[in-house]
Amino acid sequence: MKKKILVVGGDLNSINSEIIFKSWPKFNESIKKRLYLISNYDVLSKQLKKLGYRINLVKVKNIHEKNNDLKLKVLNIDLKSNNIFKINENENSRFILRSLNLAHNLALNKKIAGIVNCAIDKKLLKKSNYGVTEYLASKCNIKDNSEVMLIHNKNLSVSPITTHLNLKDVAKKIQKKTIIQKLKTINIWYKKKFKKKPKIAVLGLNPHNGELKKNTEEKKIIIPALNKLKKFGLNLKGPEVADTIFINDYKKYDIIVGMYHDQVLAPFKTLYKFDAINITLGLKYTRVSPDHGVARNLILKKKSNPLSFIRCIQYLNSIY
Repeated sequence: MKKKILVVGGDLNSINSEIIFKSWPKFNESIKKRLYLISNYDVLSKQLKKLGYRINLVKVKNIHEKNNDLKLKVLNIDLKSNNIFKINENENSRFILRSLNLAHNLALNKKIAGIVNCAIDKKLLKKSNYGVTEYLASKCNIKDNSEVMLIHNKNLSVSPITTHLNLKDVAKKIQKKTIIQKLKTINIWYKKKFKKKPKIAVLGLNPHNGELKKNTEEKKIIIPALNKLKKFGLNLKGPEVADTIFINDYKKYDIIVGMYHDQVLAPFKTLYKFDAINITLGLKYTRVSPDHGVARNLILKKKSNPLSFIRCIQYLNSIY
């Protein structure tokens, strides 16, 4: 029997409801029967009406309820608000944290395929330089930075060693141990998921790899980490130069690992737009999310692209 799919509706002050409503008709009956949305039933109903979409919602108490299988089943999180697209920040934050905590607890159940969490404004998590990747890693008691943010599609994946950090703090967090842990996690996932040893390119931190001068991060940290990883049998090359690899050489690799968020995500999104998903590796369960933000500038404009959310659902459906 196929496992159930959990969707965290995420930030209500966003395009998330539009994305979900646009995607729903594209799912087959098997997916619809197994999909449960964690959100607020009343706000969703009002957003649905405001957006002009016709989808049947039903409030359910738990993931075992099977009535109205082909309706969009909502596990309700209480929320007080009179303005459906301008929820108070503190109320929205409490709502988000309760949603993520419920999803985490349910995902530990073997009957759950995994979590898809829709976009969340990171300031709602109430911690500096903190995203859902870090939040769920903390909930899973991961303390060695071995969790990995992987942006993936069928042609290529990218991953940053540091995630939601300001640029001025990145160099301080580039450590040999962290690089080794994260690349091992990536290698294990590829071997388990695709039955292959991935071809990995690792980028340097500085422009032109700091010309590989003696006191650069490339010489002191990155190269020693890669040399050790090669002894473990990883198929990798680096440090590669970040400003040219995405012209053509990226096609030689399964994954490109960068030192910071935008070093790999910006060129990746330029190449593939919304045809990608964000996967967190190393958790106690599978967590994926669409590769876009809350896009408040698009609320009620009905211009959002649901492709990444659809890919997330397809991914969980494919592995269970």
